[in-house]
Amino acid sequence: MQHNILATMRSLKIIDGCKGTQLYSLNTAATAGCGGVGDKLLQHIHDHIKSQTLRTKSVHSIQLSNLPDTVVTAEGTFLPYGLPVKEILEPKIEPSFIPIDFVERLADVYRRIEDCPQFEKSGMFLEQCAVFRGLGDHKLFRQSLRLMRQHAVDVHMKIVVASWLRYERREDELLGLSSMDCCGRNLECVKASLVPGYDPESVYDSCMCSRNLMVVDDDDEVEECSTSLEEENGDMSFCIGENEIRCRRFNMASLSRPFKTMLYGGFVESWREKINFSRTGFSAEVMRAADIFSRTKKLDQFEPNLVLELLSLANRFCCEEMKSACDAYLASLICDLENAVLLVEYGLEERAYLLVAACLQVVLRELPSSMHCSGVTKLFCSPEGRDRLALAGHASFVLYYFLSQIAMEEEMRSNTTVMLLERLVECSTDGWEKQLAYHLLGVVMLERKEYKDAQHWFEAAVEAGHIYSSLGIARAKYKRGHTYSAYKMMNSLISDYKPVGWMYQERSLYCAGKEKMMDLISATELDPTLSYPYKYRAVSLLDDNKIGPAIAEISKIICFKVSPDCLELRAWFLIAMEDYEGALRDVRAILTLDPNYMMFYGNMHSDHLVELLYPAVQQWSQADCWMQLYERWSSVDDIGSLAVVHQMLANDPGKSLLRFRQSLLLLRLNSQKAAMRSLRLARNHSTSDHERLVYEGWILYDTGHREEALVKAEESISIQRSFEAYFLKAYALADSVLDSESSKYVIHLLEQALGCPSDGLRKGQALNNLGSVYVDCDKLDLAADCYMNALNIKHTRAHQGLARVYHLKNHRKAAYDEMTKLIKKARSNASAYEKRSEYCDRDMAKSDLSMATWLDPLRTYPYRYRAAVLMDDHKEAEAISELTRAIGFKPDLQLLHLRAAFHDSMGDYISTVRDCEAALCLDPNHAETLDLCKKAQERIKEQE
Repeated sequence: MQHNILATMRSLKIIDGCKGTQLYSLNTAATAGCGGVGDKLLQHIHDHIKSQTLRTKSVHSIQLSNLPDTVVTAEGTFLPYGLPVKEILEPKIEPSFIPIDFVERLADVYRRIEDCPQFEKSGMFLEQCAVFRGLGDHKLFRQSLRLMRQHAVDVHMKIVVASWLRYERREDELLGLSSMDCCGRNLECVKASLVPGYDPESVYDSCMCSRNLMVVDDDDEVEECSTSLEEENGDMSFCIGENEIRCRRFNMASLSRPFKTMLYGGFVESWREKINFSRTGFSAEVMRAADIFSRTKKLDQFEPNLVLELLSLANRFCCEEMKSACDAYLASLICDLENAVLLVEYGLEERAYLLVAACLQVVLRELPSSMHCSGVTKLFCSPEGRDRLALAGHASFVLYYFLSQIAMEEEMRSNTTVMLLERLVECSTDGWEKQLAYHLLGVVMLERKEYKDAQHWFEAAVEAGHIYSSLGIARAKYKRGHTYSAYKMMNSLISDYKPVGWMYQERSLYCAGKEKMMDLISATELDPTLSYPYKYRAVSLLDDNKIGPAIAEISKIICFKVSPDCLELRAWFLIAMEDYEGALRDVRAILTLDPNYMMFYGNMHSDHLVELLYPAVQQWSQADCWMQLYERWSSVDDIGSLAVVHQMLANDPGKSLLRFRQSLLLLRLNSQKAAMRSLRLARNHSTSDHERLVYEGWILYDTGHREEALVKAEESISIQRSFEAYFLKAYALADSVLDSESSKYVIHLLEQALGCPSDGLRKGQALNNLGSVYVDCDKLDLAADCYMNALNIKHTRAHQGLARVYHLKNHRKAAYDEMTKLIKKARSNASAYEKRSEYCDRDMAKSDLSMATWLDPLRTYPYRYRAAVLMDDHKEAEAISELTRAIGFKPDLQLLHLRAAFHDSMGDYISTVRDCEAALCLDPNHAETLDLCKKAQERIKEQE
């Protein structure tokens, strides 16, 4: 296959490397020598568990006779916390918008985005956001957020989406940065967000904050203006108490229709020179300010308190121009949470749209900490607060969707979360909005064990059209003791709709024996990414005293989808085997993914378990850790590498380079949120400006701010040449279609990086990527030298690049042998099997691709290859079925495009258009799909 420079440069972030984890063998002999330490460890755990009050009866009821021999220690005791119990395992109901058919929904969303008026596109991209969140693709989700902000018309939408984009980067966690700091583009700029109007082409421009504007000191001008106004005589007066404020009748009348009627209408005030204004409640100062504004249209010289009163006056007498000026002036002053909480009350009282927007913007950019302020909570959570926001034009579905997502991340079962979701329901209008709002409330109520309310909201969601919420109804019925009713419901769902993996998974909860296992097998076949079937089968094997196969079963999903719960289960099994080293590895990986994770049904913090396991394993110095990291990195053992880095950070928590290394591993494991957290910690622990700039650049790049990332890299290089700064710049520049000159520049940057001090691990990556660029420039000998040098410092992935060079030189056997070396060395080798398939005959290729799919069913190339082979053999239905199988759990651009092409070749143009539109929803600029879709649409018109 041809690879462009971007694809090969991806390994700078280690995304395209081999993924997965090995299946761990059971070595009881290895554990025999640490029996004393093991006994002590078990006693420690026993002491900890005894202090807990949340243990379930089912865990305590495990009998010794049911446990494998490996659980028994020298003293004949068994694990005091028990072993995992399958009856307690339960699949998660996703708190997301899950269509019954993602492809149909993606196609429908794309069509409506294309057809809707420009001013309505922002709302359509909000729906697309919800769909992408259901897919679990954070990159696509952020892409839709940016499109929402780009097409936002009103200020409210701009401030909410800009704040959401910032929240996705979590810049609040960066030391030394204020929530109001700007990233340099209109996209997230606090000032640009307060500018009304539709201007989609400007959002990626540099904002005013980033420009070096000359500040003009106009104090003298204001003072001169004020003096001249005082000297200028008016022709009438407003009297307030003993104060007489001289004004010009014409100017005051021009402020509003009420003033004009008063001063020129049929009232007595129209012919009086002095008008008594004492009973209005306004001060003499504010009337003086109103007079000055009527003449100058400026507010610069007034104190904020006076402008607040002037805003009230403007509201009372319908002075729209003056109100707008006061609104904008006060909005420009809001810069911290304290002022925002104080002034939002004034803004709501006076219905000052921009002032309320500015206050909301500060509150939203301070999330989640701002939700701990009672005033903020009352405003957002109470029905009265929502009504007040609505009157000011600031209550919307997008606002409460944002707030509820953060609340659910913080604490799903809290009252705050429930109240925000209730407000979300009140703000929902479109069908999909109601479906999502009802469903989220159902999920939260289920978590709170309020099963009757949960069932009510899930039923409302299903009635609104969200079929996935049927799971919630069945689960709520099951929790209320109506198991057969739940079973019948899921049975009906499978009969009425095209079966999906989650349907069989849910039905398995409500049956037993062979029927249950068959449902779990069907669930895995339809969607291998569902973790519950693996977990249940693993614990069932454990019940049958088959602890080795149990570990192998749970390791299957860990190979391609790493999650804390699955790692916990494997660690649990390994502790039972007294394989404390393996268990400690998994627990350290868990802590890297989720530092607050609680083990053993939520009864023990993972950190504490590390403390208990640590004495039971061989102790490593920091130098030993580096050696272990090299070993695991070179053998493509990502989880093992994560564990070593975690131990190194425990010894040296301020080492930013280790945090950065951690983020690279997490990206390869598709743990984007955890990777971003590690990057932010790397930035915060930076000991120099040039290092801090590099990590800020990676944060910007990984959240879609490529140009800003380049600026950070260049700033870092200007301070000090470093490996990482050149690496970042090369990576960011390579994220585009490169011509020959650009490729030469990327080569130059990588050579500069290699000339800077760094460790062997990073040098190996640089050499590997430099080789990839040389290959794309057809400099095969130079590429081979790079790969050989990388292999000499144990960069195992360079075997793949060297194989590519051999293949391009028509040395196919050498290419095959090179990939075989990688397969033997790499523990995570699905990618290696996939790549080796390109260098062998069809039968061997099919075998390698079958192994790749078995190790990692998320890799799409094997499905595309098998489908293409079936099409070549004129087995069209089977080819489409092969693609459909993968699309069912991973709607991928390439899979959809290929299936569309197959439909097109068979003359099924309606299906062609549907698949093209679904693919274009994922990438609206994919040229080949656009062309295929256009041709299919033309053929449909010809047939009509």
